[in-house]
Amino acid sequence: MRACPDLSRPEADALAQARHGDPFGVLGPHDAAHGRVIRTFLPGARTVEVVRRGDRTPLGTLTARQPDGLFEGPVDDAAGYLLRITWPGAVQETEDPYSFGPLLGDLDLHLFAEGRHFELARVFGARRMTHEGVEGVGFSVWAPNASRVAVVGDFNAWDTRRHPMRLRFPAGVWELFVPRVEPGVRYKFDIVGAGGVPQPQKADPLARQTEMPPATASVVASPEPFPWNDQAWMKGRAARQAVDAPIAIYEVHLGSWMRADQTWDDAADRLIPYAIDMGFTHLELLPITEYPFGGSWGYQPLGLFAPTARFGSPDGFARFVDRAHAAGLALILDWVPAHFPTDPHGLARFDGTALYEHSDPREGFHHDWNTYIYNFGRREVQGFLIASALHWLEHFHVDALRVDAVASMLYRDYSRKAGEWVPNVHGGRENLEAIDFIRHLNAVVAERCPGAVVIAEESTAWPGVTKPVPERGLGFAYKWNMGWMHDTLRYMAHDPIHRSYHHDDMTFGLVYAFSEHFVLPLSHDEVVHGKGSLLDRMPGDRWQKFANLRAYFGFMWTHPGKKLLFMGGEIAQEREWNHDGEIDWFLLDDPAHAGIQRLVRDLNRLYREEPALHRRDCSPDGFRWMIGDDRSNSVFAFLRQGDSKDPPVLVVCNMTPTPRFHYRIGVPRAGQWREIANTDSRFYGGSDMGNDGGAETTPVCAHGEPQSLELTLPPLATIVLRADI
Repeated sequence: MRACPDLSRPEADALAQARHGDPFGVLGPHDAAHGRVIRTFLPGARTVEVVRRGDRTPLGTLTARQPDGLFEGPVDDAAGYLLRITWPGAVQETEDPYSFGPLLGDLDLHLFAEGRHFELARVFGARRMTHEGVEGVGFSVWAPNASRVAVVGDFNAWDTRRHPMRLRFPAGVWELFVPRVEPGVRYKFDIVGAGGVPQPQKADPLARQTEMPPATASVVASPEPFPWNDQAWMKGRAARQAVDAPIAIYEVHLGSWMRADQTWDDAADRLIPYAIDMGFTHLELLPITEYPFGGSWGYQPLGLFAPTARFGSPDGFARFVDRAHAAGLALILDWVPAHFPTDPHGLARFDGTALYEHSDPREGFHHDWNTYIYNFGRREVQGFLIASALHWLEHFHVDALRVDAVASMLYRDYSRKAGEWVPNVHGGRENLEAIDFIRHLNAVVAERCPGAVVIAEESTAWPGVTKPVPERGLGFAYKWNMGWMHDTLRYMAHDPIHRSYHHDDMTFGLVYAFSEHFVLPLSHDEVVHGKGSLLDRMPGDRWQKFANLRAYFGFMWTHPGKKLLFMGGEIAQEREWNHDGEIDWFLLDDPAHAGIQRLVRDLNRLYREEPALHRRDCSPDGFRWMIGDDRSNSVFAFLRQGDSKDPPVLVVCNMTPTPRFHYRIGVPRAGQWREIANTDSRFYGGSDMGNDGGAETTPVCAHGEPQSLELTLPPLATIVLRADI
């Protein structure tokens, strides 16, 4: 206990003006020459008495001083005490926040400063806790360049003078224990920057719950652990996400999948059974970390530890994950560590300085998105981001994170002209600090989260994206194959009469298909910003549009690589995606659209059930071109192979509306080859041309094989045949 000097008028005025930077130096209990003195600042209070915490024995009455709200006076002993405060119309008894010792341990502060505190959400932010025998909430926030920080909220009528915080030097963390605060209370941090410059009130960067946007306050979350029922799932999920497993991802923007789904429980009732019925193995949600602007679809988040309040509470999200696992569905979250928006209540210039971002706009500002770029070279920022990733994987049992905009992180000159970027220390364009962060993130996830995976949306030819970190790779489990998507969609957009001139667009992906572990993405980015829907991008009349889309899906589901389809694609949505609307479910009344849905369901089943279609997805010995050079007919034929015991699968695509009869293809096994899929089936809306269930080989050499099949290739269709054993 420090000796109690008389409070000078400047210090008293600093309290009254909400700019005192050392409240514990003047408030709370202090030793004076004549005994113990207690000082408190309670603007608006009429009287303040001090009573013993145990039996409410009076210990003293505090005298009102100037300025208004300042009370001080001697007490009889050093026992634990309560303040009995008389407000206009009410009497309150509560502990004095300035009678408690520090909250955070030295190890916590050291690990935070080193960027190695990976459980920040359990220690920092707003923690419901028992401190020195008293229940309340411990608040903490990193603001090293602030001259004063206070916590404001429902519990103090948002009065910036009531709860100034203690600075823990040198970590730059401010903290305060506020007794008797309950979960559900809203709060923010009121910050005065260096030089006494007030900042906009800030939401908590570590908040685990927020209020509903467009409101911007943080909310004290419940500390009660969620009663998980997915222990068996968590132990076995590694096999479900391995490179030899079938992974078919349904990408969803929850707010526009079905407008009736307004809560996590609603989505669990509708979306999870639908995804399971459609045969998807994984559900991927566009970012649900709290974000201020709905039109960003979540890709400009500010609450990296809080599920958006748009769909309910954090417990509601946990129930959603638990129910997905119970149904056999893995969950992927889009996660955005590349940049953050400039909203004044967020991370921007958090303590009056560039804290989370770079100060130089050539390093710290994205002109494309009008967002700030994280300063990956700062250890505290790296630790903050890694702790966010682990929060979703560990606390919420999420199975995978898909990291958005990785290319923008890897290159300092990303979308910048000459003179608009700063080279690295070697004079190059690579962002060495971001590379270090990515490797660190993936190494920590691999160590702490068995079975979880991290997926990169990376659009360049950066080498080793999915190589392990010890092998000097970036350490991702999978990478979106953006090149395959662009090339094949470009090919499909051509009128079939011109496709022979663009044949390489369909074959080029196999040149590098096994250089990484790939996901083939037909994502939300392909159905926005004037691109139209997938169906709309197909050429020809109405029948040909549907036939083209069916053939393309057949090609995609049999091509090496995991699969991803954005919602609406499975019913051949005709309109471009509108995040304020919903999928046009009424289209399923049309047989053509219902046929596409049946096809996607059956392709997912085929992909799961045929080992040849997934077991060697990431290995060159799982694929073999049989016909890759028939430009004049726009025909492609390839073999998919699993282990030696798995029957091989032959895939043949005819990308013209002209049927091909007596088309001969060499195969490695003699005997019957059964037709197990045909996108031209009448069940999908096709013309029902095919091979009557299969074909028998004849001893005619073709394509280097001693036997071959003579097939009928339906128009604009993909057929799949499996060797009978």
